[in-house]
Amino acid sequence: MLSASAASACSLLGTMQEPLLGAEGLDYDTFPEKPPPSPGERARVGALQNKRVFLATFAAVLGNFSFGYALVYTSPVIPALEHSLDPDLHLTKSQASWFGSVFTLGAAAGGLSAMVLNDLLGRKLSIMFSAVPSAAGYALMAGAHGLWMLLLGRMLTGFAGGLTAACIPVYVSEIAPPGVRGALGATPQLMAVFGSLSLYALGLLLPWRWLAVAGEAPVLTMILLLSVMPNSPRFLLSRGKDEEALQALAWLRGADADVQWEFEQIQDNIRRQSSRVSWAEARDPHVYRPVAIALLMRLLQQLTGITPILVYLQPIFDSTAVLLPPQDDAAIVGAVRLLSVLIAALTMDLAGRKVLLFVSGYAMGWGPITWLLMSEILPLRARGVASGLCVLVSWLTAFVLTKSFLLVVSAFGLQVPFFFFAAICLANLVFTGCCVPETKGRSLEQIESFFRTGRRSFLR
Repeated sequence: MLSASAASACSLLGTMQEPLLGAEGLDYDTFPEKPPPSPGERARVGALQNKRVFLATFAAVLGNFSFGYALVYTSPVIPALEHSLDPDLHLTKSQASWFGSVFTLGAAAGGLSAMVLNDLLGRKLSIMFSAVPSAAGYALMAGAHGLWMLLLGRMLTGFAGGLTAACIPVYVSEIAPPGVRGALGATPQLMAVFGSLSLYALGLLLPWRWLAVAGEAPVLTMILLLSVMPNSPRFLLSRGKDEEALQALAWLRGADADVQWEFEQIQDNIRRQSSRVSWAEARDPHVYRPVAIALLMRLLQQLTGITPILVYLQPIFDSTAVLLPPQDDAAIVGAVRLLSVLIAALTMDLAGRKVLLFVSGYAMGWGPITWLLMSEILPLRARGVASGLCVLVSWLTAFVLTKSFLLVVSAFGLQVPFFFFAAICLANLVFTGCCVPETKGRSLEQIESFFRTGRRSFLR
């Protein structure tokens, strides 16, 4: 079914040539052009707008920091526990594979729960709720006296990571104006990479129990900051809270900003989608095409092998003839990833999404951009459920790869899984060329208008 959907998406998106903003016709009367503000007004209003949006985004993506930190927790811990003298904590190869992979099962469960919580509690409260299993998981690992406590702690932190992975990109995309949505859309991946780098760096200094204790700090900080941030105006409007939505939008854009035009566009879009998508409506092309594209992007992203590589990064270096100690190599990889994602965040709204997918590596392309595009192209009525479904598919795929990685390496050598990952990267180039739309500079309402109307002169 996904293959048919992708083929249909390719045939439609592959022929897009002209940008929407220059298009003519009645299909776009929903989005009349607003008279451009003067340069002075634009600079004054934009500065305040971006400051507040940046603050709200930072509060949210602390959840991604915790996710990245927890994901690679096993990298320095597995070697330590494989040499542990405590028989209750000593890990065999089979137990190590479970310790590394059970996180992804928890993340899949978190994505599944996001299909409900994203629309039930809202984006912000769902992110805040993730702090409960995250804090509990770190506490279990810090005080572990047996394998079951380690596995349960990994699963709980994975559940929190899966939940935030589905909720944070949606929250960020819904509060950000089009001009900075690309840069802000890269911040979840940026913070996840920074979290991983922090774990690698602290792993050079702290024993494994204290690494878990340190993981509690970003969780508590996230709760404190998010408690004073507004909810998504789009979510509030979808729940009939028009006045609260207008207040949230006004806070995000600044007291002096004229938000009425933007508010009316969001309101008009939501009125046309006053209910959730039914199963019958899910067969409508304007629903299943963007969902199919998002699902395939998440599947292909995981098939590049990024999760097992990060989870077992230090053991991978242990098995190779590298000059530096494996823990130092892992920290260097984390630093390079952080720099790459930072470059992607700064260039995404200038170069565009597709260009980076084509010419850059994982950390600059398929890492941050797939999360951003998922949150941009999914239809509002299905955004909460569909984003959770994308995360579920992503982390079930990651579990299969992570659980089997050490076994495949042991049986066939390190080169076999890496040849497979390279083949997937080539397939990703083909998929990007024919199926992935360019959404740079478009509002979420404009993106959704294309999938609804079927106009070909929307995106390139």
